Amino acid sequence: MTKKEEPPPSRVPRAVRVASLLSEGEELSGDDQGDEEEDDHAYEGVPNGGWHTSSLSLSLPSTIAAPHPMDGPPGGSTPVTPVIKAGWLDKNPPQGSYIYQKRWVRLDTDHLRYFDSNKDAYSKRFISVACISHVAAIGDQKFEVITNNRTFAFRAESDVERKEWMQALQQAMAEQRARARLSSAYLLGVPGSEQPDRAGSLELRGFKNKLYVAVVGDKVQLYKNLEEYHLGIGITFIDMSVGNVKEVDRRSFDLTTPYRIFSFSADSELEKEQWLEAMQGAIAEALSTSEVAERIWAAAPNRFCADCGAPQPDWASINLCVVICKRCAGEHRGLGAGVSKVRSLKMDRKVWTETLIELFLQLGNGAGNRFWAANVPPSEALQPSSSPSTRRCHLEAKYREGKYRRYHPLFGNQEELDKALCAAVTTTDLAETQALLGCGAGINCFSGDPEAPTPLALAEQAGQTLQMEFLRNNRTTEVPRLDSMKPLEKHYSVVLPTVSHSGFLYKTASAGKLLQDRRAREEFSRRWCVLGDGVLSYFENERAVTPNGEIRASEIVCLAVPPPDTHGFEHTFEVYTEGERLYLFGLESTEQAHEWVKCIAKAFVPPLAEDLLARDFERLGRLPYKAGLSLQRAQEGWFSLSGSELRAVFPEGPCEEPLQLRKLQELSIQGDSENQVLVLVERRRTLYIQGERRLDFMGWLGAIQKAAASMGDTLSEQQLGDSDIPVIVYRCVDYITQCGLTSEGIYRKCGQTSKTQRLLESLRQDARSVHLKEGEQHVDDVSSALKRFLRDLPDGLFTRAQRLAWLEASEIEDEEEKVSRYRELLVRLPPVNRATVKALISHLYCVQCFSDTNQMNVHNLAIVFGPTLFQTDGQDYKAGRVVEDLINHYVVVFSVDEEELRKQREEITAIVKMRVAGTASGTQHAGDFICTVYLEEKKAETEQHIKIPASMTAEELTLEILDRRNVGIREKDYWTCFEVNEREEAERPLHFAEKVLPILHGLGTDSHLVVKKHQAMEAMLLYLASRVGDTKHGMMKFREDRSLLGLGLPSGGFHDRYFILNSSCLRLYKEVRSQRPWSGAPETSHRPEKEWPVKSLKVYLGVKKKLRPPTCWGFTVVHETEKHEKQQWYLCCDTQMELREWFATFLFVQHDGLVWPSEPSRVSRAVPEVRLGSVSLIPLRGSENEMRRSVAAFTADPLSLLRNV
Repeated sequence: MTKKEEPPPSRVPRAVRVASLLSEGEELSGDDQGDEEEDDHAYEGVPNGGWHTSSLSLSLPSTIAAPHPMDGPPGGSTPVTPVIKAGWLDKNPPQGSYIYQKRWVRLDTDHLRYFDSNKDAYSKRFISVACISHVAAIGDQKFEVITNNRTFAFRAESDVERKEWMQALQQAMAEQRARARLSSAYLLGVPGSEQPDRAGSLELRGFKNKLYVAVVGDKVQLYKNLEEYHLGIGITFIDMSVGNVKEVDRRSFDLTTPYRIFSFSADSELEKEQWLEAMQGAIAEALSTSEVAERIWAAAPNRFCADCGAPQPDWASINLCVVICKRCAGEHRGLGAGVSKVRSLKMDRKVWTETLIELFLQLGNGAGNRFWAANVPPSEALQPSSSPSTRRCHLEAKYREGKYRRYHPLFGNQEELDKALCAAVTTTDLAETQALLGCGAGINCFSGDPEAPTPLALAEQAGQTLQMEFLRNNRTTEVPRLDSMKPLEKHYSVVLPTVSHSGFLYKTASAGKLLQDRRAREEFSRRWCVLGDGVLSYFENERAVTPNGEIRASEIVCLAVPPPDTHGFEHTFEVYTEGERLYLFGLESTEQAHEWVKCIAKAFVPPLAEDLLARDFERLGRLPYKAGLSLQRAQEGWFSLSGSELRAVFPEGPCEEPLQLRKLQELSIQGDSENQVLVLVERRRTLYIQGERRLDFMGWLGAIQKAAASMGDTLSEQQLGDSDIPVIVYRCVDYITQCGLTSEGIYRKCGQTSKTQRLLESLRQDARSVHLKEGEQHVDDVSSALKRFLRDLPDGLFTRAQRLAWLEASEIEDEEEKVSRYRELLVRLPPVNRATVKALISHLYCVQCFSDTNQMNVHNLAIVFGPTLFQTDGQDYKAGRVVEDLINHYVVVFSVDEEELRKQREEITAIVKMRVAGTASGTQHAGDFICTVYLEEKKAETEQHIKIPASMTAEELTLEILDRRNVGIREKDYWTCFEVNEREEAERPLHFAEKVLPILHGLGTDSHLVVKKHQAMEAMLLYLASRVGDTKHGMMKFREDRSLLGLGLPSGGFHDRYFILNSSCLRLYKEVRSQRPWSGAPETSHRPEKEWPVKSLKVYLGVKKKLRPPTCWGFTVVHETEKHEKQQWYLCCDTQMELREWFATFLFVQHDGLVWPSEPSRVSRAVPEVRLGSVSLIPLRGSENEMRRSVAAFTADPLSLLRNV
């Protein structure tokens, strides 16, 4: 029989090639009888405009083989589907035509596909292997592929080749049926097929009839109609690893691939949004990696969903330790993080550590279902095709109530459960631990051993890393509750109140990103909305029965109220969901908008956080956070933003905690674009808010940054420091105190107008982020900016209401009466004004102390500041007199006590000393205070001369040195400033908040400062994060300086002594009594031989060699008494880790738990454009591995969570 030759691709008519993408002949005709017709010319009428001209031909250049979707395109991460057989076959249409057409046929594990050419990207047809009933030979070299209602005839080149094709097809059919039997996956009548994320009819540009489109996993499948979808016979499918979707107009969108642009149209804007969301999800899945999934699927039970049995589940609950499908994962999220913590096997790459993967291989679905699903009746079992409501009810019963679990023999006996858990965690029996926790054992129960008081500590002590991982993942998991007295009644730990409300709202299409532009009124659609039973549903009108869509209250993560007139409607509110969607609603009525916001808030906020609803808010929702030293895990807190106040409710404390955003010491962003963390530091309290969901996190980030900025021109609207002093005033005063006290004519001279204006604008915008540096700003520019700010205050520093009273008080002749009057008026000022007046007068008091140099005595300062502070034209002499009186009577008017005055004088003394030292060295000008700091080690080529302000901290000094030498800070780099004492052969890492100037004042000639990496800091932070309690005790080798301590110890060596260190003191005991039988902890005598206040101790690492220390792990301790007498002694530990633990505890108790600063200021600090110094840096030596010890078992490294959570 003569074969029809295939024309070269380049010569195939354009319309014919377009038609061949979709079907052969009749398959796109309106009248399908179930037979195929191979007349390609029937589609020459298809308009060329149906396809974009850039991709009219399916055929690629002959030198490039078109990648097939199932083969995984180049560069894609989609797992490759193995091809069983491929080759040329002749295909005969079932109408009995004798004209065969040559087709390129490919068979893989899931589909049989045929193409016009082996270079085509998209098939003419595909047949699901699961739909093939059998394969039969029908004559010379021919065979048939038979489905339920259609037969496909093929002809091979030889009988041998036909036999190979038939054997390959039969093998694929057998494997497919075996998989289907294991998974029980018979969806929509197609055995073994995966349930689509979305399916329905869409118009495809260029064709009269709609196609049936299904989004399944990472592919978009095209079918001729719904019937063929059910039969499993399609046209082609599009691999979304090379796809991209974008909106075109209200109902249309484009799916773009390198080979073709598919232009679809939906029936409505809402449907278009839903299709876009589904296809974007397919793209995300296609670009994800399946490496973790493949490893976890290595355990056979993990290859099917633990709940419904769907094949290849690519989600997991990391606390329940079960692998689940995408649909069950959505319902698991609805249970809340307290029941199930859902993560993707393919997208949440950083979660899947080696330990967690191994835990899933050891436990996983096998052990999980033996416990959680031990008693599931067949009638209540889930199927892959189960509806969302059925899944929801089943999963709540299974995991929240524990209805089907296998009860432990000790169930109901809390004490015995806890004991059994403490025993189980020290073994490898993970299933026993899972059963005990699931039946109510306390994860934080007391073990009876103070050295390892919790099950987690016991597991660490026993070296059971998998047990530790399982326990950490379940720290916040709720115990299943099913009331035995009322088995039909559900008891949830968080019960959301029932809220009902209904009415018309105006709604825009949901968005996947923040709304940056104003939405016009025309973009809103009027919808009838009903809030009830925890669901917000919106309908086409009030008579409609089926909703256009719905939002479950349990999926709402944030509710935001933009300012009026932000969009086309006067009042709007935004609803953010866990699925990263934003819904915008609008109303004209203020009362109705307020009522809707209140009702929605009540529907999704739990009783724990209901106090947040007592006030109006701009933003309300839940966010993962970390705080304190418990940074190895994130918890979920509830937050409300109102004005400049962020109120929070945390699980560990039911009372709300307010954070004054304009009083923050630091507000910064940490981590990369995918894992951002918002760091808020307020008065020694640090809060890390994680960006687990990017959409609502970015909304919170912008709102908090805006609220933390200065809101207006009045003093109370500025960013404020700890003492209610505006940061803008503090920045200027501090800079002039350090750099301008000796500058002649300070405050009398004016700076450059342009520089002053730029500086003032920066300070007004965000004074917290402005760091004034010498060489970048001149003191006269800074002083002029301060004066301009004070003069431009709308209400003035002394307020309009009280200004006249202050001026009149200056005319009182009796000095005591005048001072008394000033004190009365000072009390009447608003708190911020009062604090600012005191800070400013205190500063001017310091300035006049240098009047011999700067020529600015009290009278001259009064002439400058009188008109500025009282906003007069300079003609009223009484304004200057008030300022002069306040400076002269500074101590009395402001009730400055002796201690405060002493500190101020010490600061001035230190400044004078540094100025004199700098002048003697000839390295500075008037007003500069220079010292030498070394980088990494003391060498001439590493020294750096730097000005040290009185307010400079050790952290700021470290960053300044690194900036000057253009040193970037990488992960796990703990750069610190050390005080090195060469004579004692010891060094002390300065605390990050420690002021540097007083240390310089006390340095001897044999001491210096060096900035280098703190090699032990990571190990110390790990120890602090994992330990229990705030005390430390143990034996150490002790040697005293007999001339200072006089403890009567034998001279000449180190001796064993027992020490106890707590938050207030360090105690030394001479003897250690017998062991306490119940705890194993040594018992000491009641009265210590010596006791020192911990705050008065300085601890240096190292002991000088001439003392012959018994070990190389020692430190030197210096104690300064109240009479400023110094005592010194030496301690040695047996191991390096023991030394680090003692030193870490010293730092912890001396600095109230703040051992290390928040990372953002270090990692994200900008490197200056101008590099000062060109000497190459000295390479560091040392291994990080020795720092980790047994704490390396922590999978969730607290330090990595500090940097890139």
